[in-house]
Amino acid sequence: MRILGVDPGTQRTGWGVVERRGSRLVGIEAGVVRAKSDQPLEVRLGRIYAGLRDVVERLSPDVVAVESIFQAKYASAAIKLGHVRGVALLVAAHAALPVHDYAPALVKRTVAGRGAADKRQLAALVCTILGWTEVPAADAADALAVAITHAQAARYAEAVGAAAVPRRRR
Repeated sequence: MRILGVDPGTQRTGWGVVERRGSRLVGIEAGVVRAKSDQPLEVRLGRIYAGLRDVVERLSPDVVAVESIFQAKYASAAIKLGHVRGVALLVAAHAALPVHDYAPALVKRTVAGRGAADKRQLAALVCTILGWTEVPAADAADALAVAITHAQAARYAEAVGAAAVPRRRR
């Protein structure tokens, strides 16, 4: 199973592709789609769409795992993140890929063992899990952590039954 993890952001949207090979997880590739903060939101969303679409076309994931929106301090920030998540869902829909959501605290607990891990610690653990020596950009590491979380959830679901996988978007 090949999983595209997405960490939505209006200026930096992280992505990472992880493949489950038996009981092992292999990191395929990771990166960040960057959009300039001085551009209108619709231009940034177009850039994010094109970048994620290119990743899907090039790396052919089987499923997309997206980090859900956390409790934002400002409503406008949460709305903008919702737009970016919508773009990621649209890319998945156009490729006929199933989508799964994961809360940030669950991603941190899955990878780091606790929900309050900082970005540096999370990135180091992602590298350890995937056997990488070079630490990717923070947003890419977060996206890899989302993909790892889905790989673990899917493995658990196989062991106990499909009802254990978090809600799937249609």
